[in-house]
Amino acid sequence: MNSTQTKLARFYPIVPDIGWLERIVPLGVKLVQLRIKDSSPAEVAAQAKRAFDFCRENNCQLVLNDYWEVALDTGVDYIHLGQEDLRTADFEAIKLAGIRFGVSTHDEAELEIALAAEPDYVALGPIYETKLKAMPWAPQGLEKVKEWRSKIRQLPLVAIGGLTPDRAPGVLEAGADTLAVITDFITASDPENRVVQWLRQLEAR
Repeated sequence: MNSTQTKLARFYPIVPDIGWLERIVPLGVKLVQLRIKDSSPAEVAAQAKRAFDFCRENNCQLVLNDYWEVALDTGVDYIHLGQEDLRTADFEAIKLAGIRFGVSTHDEAELEIALAAEPDYVALGPIYETKLKAMPWAPQGLEKVKEWRSKIRQLPLVAIGGLTPDRAPGVLEAGADTLAVITDFITASDPENRVVQWLRQLEAR
């Protein structure tokens, strides 16, 4: 874990493109992940640079999913890496650039691999069933959150998967520091209002 680590915001929305990012960050979001799928590296780089500037103007930390080479060129705050990314990422270059990173985990073997890379946060999911995509893992549940909290000690723990405002208190009480949310606000009839609801609820804790 980096000694320069900063505390993560409790609400951690994940957006599929710059358009979504520019919609929700001005609402008071302080941590956001840009997760672009099925786009060229050039398109990802263009969106990441625009997102970085926008987040900087709005005092929000930007996390870029997967594309660590783009992150090195853009200067984002964090990179989020999946287990497959750990095999190819240049951690020396990432750390020299002063970029922090988080890692997805789904079982104990993946947690061991993640911790060996000395990440700045560990993500666990899916906590509940998620409709965003087909997942090969069963819902982890709150007991697994408690177990991960014990195993990673003071390292920030991000929970993801099927999270709603109603479920948030239980997940936080189980030991999660930060809640990563996608489907709940993106599929809401009024996404901006839902984001505000999340912010009000988590900021009050």
